[in-house]
Parts: sequence; C-alpha cells; structure tokens
Amino acid sequence: MTSSSDQQASKKPGSIGSAHDTSTLSVHAGEARSKPSDAVTDAIVCSSTFTFDDSQSIIDFIEHKEPREEYGRYGNPNEKTVEGKLAALDAGEEAVVFSSGMAAIVGLLMAKLNAGDEIVFFDQCYHRSREFCFKHLSRFGVVTHQVPTGDFAAMEAAINDRTKMLVSESPTNPHLTCIDLEQFVALGKANEVETLIDATLATPYNIRPLDYAVDYVLHSATKYLGGHNDLLAGSITGSSEKLESVRNLRGIMGGVNSPHNLYLLQRGLKTFELRMERHNENGQAIAEFLSEHPRIEHVYYPGLESHPTHDVARQTMRGFGGLVTFLVRDADWRQTADIVDRVTIPRIGPSLGGVESLIEQPLLMSYYTQTPENRVKFGIPDNMIRMACGIENAQDLIDDLQQALES
Repeated sequence: MTSSSDQQASKKPGSIGSAHDTSTLSVHAGEARSKPSDAVTDAIVCSSTFTFDDSQSIIDFIEHKEPREEYGRYGNPNEKTVEGKLAALDAGEEAVVFSSGMAAIVGLLMAKLNAGDEIVFFDQCYHRSREFCFKHLSRFGVVTHQVPTGDFAAMEAAINDRTKMLVSESPTNPHLTCIDLEQFVALGKANEVETLIDATLATPYNIRPLDYAVDYVLHSATKYLGGHNDLLAGSITGSSEKLESVRNLRGIMGGVNSPHNLYLLQRGLKTFELRMERHNENGQAIAEFLSEHPRIEHVYYPGLESHPTHDVARQTMRGFGGLVTFLVRDADWRQTADIVDRVTIPRIGPSLGGVESLIEQPLLMSYYTQTPENRVKFGIPDNMIRMACGIENAQDLIDDLQQALES
C-alpha cells in the first residue's frame, strides 16, 4: 500500500500539503464562538422569512449590507455556517450551497453563459452534467464541445473566441482519471477562459484545485462531505467577485437547501477528515486486493501504479478516495450482476461517499437505456462493477468480495 509519506514526497508546490488543519476547519470554520443559549452546536433556524425592527433597519440592511437575513430563498443562518466551512476547506474566498450537486453546476453555467457562448468538456465528466449542456443549454444557444479526457491538444483545438469555460472532473467517475491541473489552468489562462473542476470524488481533503488557480470548484456534498447517505446538497467555491452573479441567480431560481439538510451537512462535516482517512485506506486496500485476483481483468484506481494517471494523482492528491471500479474477467453482464448480487456488506445502489459501502453495475444503474454503441463510447462495458468503499473494516470488505468472486 502507498504510504502517506511516499505520497507527500511527490507533491508539487501549490498542491495540498499537511492535513493538520483539516479537522479543525471541519469542526470550527464558519461557526460563531458564542451561540444562542450558550449551546455547543448551532440551532436549526426554521424560518422562511426574517423580520425588521423598523423601516430604517431595512434601509440600513440594503445600504450597508448588514450581516443578517431577509428571506429564506436568499440566505439562512445555517447556510452561512456551512458555506463558511466549505470555503475554508477548499481554501477559497466564498462558497455557494445549492440543493444538489446538479443544481450547483446548473446554477453556475446559467449564471456565466449567454447565447452564442461555448464550453468544452472532457468526455468522462458526469453524464448528467453533459446531458444538461447538450440537451438543455443548447436550446438557449450555448454550444458544448466534448473531447477525450486528458487530451489537452484536443481541448485547445476546440477553444475559439466564443469559448467561456473549460470543464473537467478530477478524478473522473467511474474511470478515476486524474487531470493535470497545472496544464488545465494554463490552457484556460492562455485563452482567457474560466475553468471548473468537479472535485466530488477527491474532496477538499485529497485535492484543492483552487491552489492551482482553477476558477471554480464543484462538489456534490451529497457524497463525502455529507458522508452519511442522508442528504442532497451541492456547492461551488471560488472568489467572492466571481460568485456574486451565481449567488444572485440562485436567489432567483430558488435552488436552496432546507435548514434541516444544512444542519445534517454541518454535522457530517465535523467528522470529515476522520472519514476520509478511512475511505482512502479502504479504497487502496480493496484496489490492491482486486488487482491480484485471478477473476479480475482490470482495476481503475489512481492509487495503483497500473492506472494511466497514477503519476498525476501522486502529484496532486493526498489520498485516492474510496471509489474503485473493476472489470470481471471473461464475464457477460449476467455473470457480472451475479457477483454484485452475492456481496453481503455493500448495498446495491447509486451514489458514493457515505459511511456505508455501496456497489453497482454501471450498465444497469446508469446506462441501461443507452445503446450498446453509446456504452462503448462512454467506456462502460458489460463486465464493469463500481464499488464505493465506506468506512467498514477493510478485511471484512475484502472477505466479502472474495466469497462473491469465488462462488
């Protein structure tokens, strides 16, 4: 298994370093020192609207932008606390929280793009993000280009004077391809084009794209940040200036989260570092076990030297996360499904990043309605399994996979 000291030795300047402050930020960032009723935890503020003492207080709020709330669609005390934590963890000036990860990327793109603008995606980005662009943004005159993931020459060739944004994940899902962030940012800056990295699979614990001068970082907080498979949320982190239009549009579109959900996200973040350490350990252990099993054809995991972007991952990431994708040797889709059905610890379901392990066959869970040709194009073979390792005992997970593979 790759040690943390080995990983740290290969870091580039500007990449994420010591983890000593992560838990402190997760617990305390964004929170007031003194709280109502002298409570340790923040109260859940269940109010759709916020009142003013008199007419002058409204004027003071508008003219001086006093730190208070007006209406729930524009802000909530629980939201401000969570946004403060997420901004601190990403090392950004500000974060804007949305009702889901998809609401976050939709909100960003709608705020930043106009008719006639163009964007360029790497083709391993989340299929729903690309679907929104190809099927819906196109109706408003925005053109989307898709190029092979990691092919910067192809991305550069797709850029023209109408290009406004470059979009990638790092790592991608489910192939776990890691992106050279220095090259990604350099390409954007050379062409005066903004950059977006979806860092959901990495989280701020494993990578901080803003350290490389990426303009925007997207998280589906539903995953590792919430960590308990019990909420939906998303966020965009960046500079306050660049996010002003995003926050304003969110207030119009209404893609906000509820106070109860925000409380759950805040509570989940308290144990963020502890959970990520176990996710990283379990992912690496499962990947190494699978890579040596005779029934496994191939394992996608950036912590393995066999992964095509292993070197990039070592240079940019502290750990490699809990998601492991693998192909079953000489198996059709039914034989592959049988392995998924035989495991006893992971639950069968979509998503990732929770304390409970989840497992799925991408063919069935996400691409069942696609044509075989499209599945080949997206790199989704019939014998692919994706496992999101939770925080269970690693040996228990290995033993469970062993019996499923050898039944």
